[in-house]
Amino acid sequence: MQRRDFLRCAVIAAASAMFVPRVVFAKAATERRFVFIIQRGAADGLDTVIPYADPDYARLRGAAAVESAVRLDGTFALHPSLVETAKLFTQKQALFMHAVASPYRDRSHFDGQNILETGGTQPYQIKTGWLNRLLSLLPHEDHEAVALAPTVPLALRGPIDVISYAPSALPQPSDDLLLRVAQLYQYDHQLHGLWSEAMSARSIANGADPGADHSRKNSANIGAMAAHFLSQREGPRIAMIETDGWDTHTAQTGRLSNQLKTLDTLVASLRLGLGAAWDQTTVMVATEFGRTAAANGTGGTDHGTGSVAMLFGGAVNGGRVLADWPGLSPGALYQGRDLRPTLALDVLVTAAVSECFGLDPQQAGHVLFPAMKADYRAIMPLLRQ
Repeated sequence: MQRRDFLRCAVIAAASAMFVPRVVFAKAATERRFVFIIQRGAADGLDTVIPYADPDYARLRGAAAVESAVRLDGTFALHPSLVETAKLFTQKQALFMHAVASPYRDRSHFDGQNILETGGTQPYQIKTGWLNRLLSLLPHEDHEAVALAPTVPLALRGPIDVISYAPSALPQPSDDLLLRVAQLYQYDHQLHGLWSEAMSARSIANGADPGADHSRKNSANIGAMAAHFLSQREGPRIAMIETDGWDTHTAQTGRLSNQLKTLDTLVASLRLGLGAAWDQTTVMVATEFGRTAAANGTGGTDHGTGSVAMLFGGAVNGGRVLADWPGLSPGALYQGRDLRPTLALDVLVTAAVSECFGLDPQQAGHVLFPAMKADYRAIMPLLRQ
């Protein structure tokens, strides 16, 4: 670790004893907001947006098939735990994209997440994250991007500086202590700037409900805190939120239901907290890969390929399920076991961020996914014009 990076971590760690989820900042001057929610662990798209009209779904899932799903159209239904999400779909503020995958096909969580966050075609091919590269395409002022995560996620690492702080259960420091630290750092050209940034973040965080439980397990309050940052006039405009626990090898019915309730609550709290800013917000949800089409012997599913990506927000042209549905018959499955992907995740990401920020999609696609050879000019509209 370089001395500058060590000093940055030390200063932010000192400030972070006061706050609750970890937040990462990077500058972007715009009134539009973009939130990326990553589902770590390979979320099962087939039980999230269920292809109930495909007769092979019930055959493959057997007793584990989802019941009481909310029908979205003549082919797909929504998991019943996604109550608030269903309301967004009815209000045309939710868009689902099925049979989606990155270029990765080898079913390792670590490698799959690396490709999802870096935008490469091979694991560890690219060292920076596509969200950090997105920041290079946006105008810079005093607005910042924020990620709620235990560490700075790979998607936000790169040449554009980010700062972070993490909350703690330790007692709040006194104002006198903060003043003394500020005086100690005021003549240090590195530490003074870092401390000032941390105090600025603290000021925004203190505007949220100080009595709320902001632990990473409380999705409602994490969403509320993220929304509080994003809705500030001088606050961030880009956010990343990590969710984990999507690896449902056993007892998937109950575990996935709880996971989806958590996601549903998180998105609903974002919407509520953003208020009028929701109309200029795009929330994208994606996972590293899907799960097997058939249930296994323990009521779960194993690592697969195709899954579901989701878009939420007042800016989204929703009320639709986009899918070039390949089917679940034995001959249609990828390698005889997985949902075959027919939509490329890089194309969907490029479409979403290009429309969100008014970027040229071809230029944006080649910056975000430099190892890809796709033509991003003819991608489908995902947001309201």
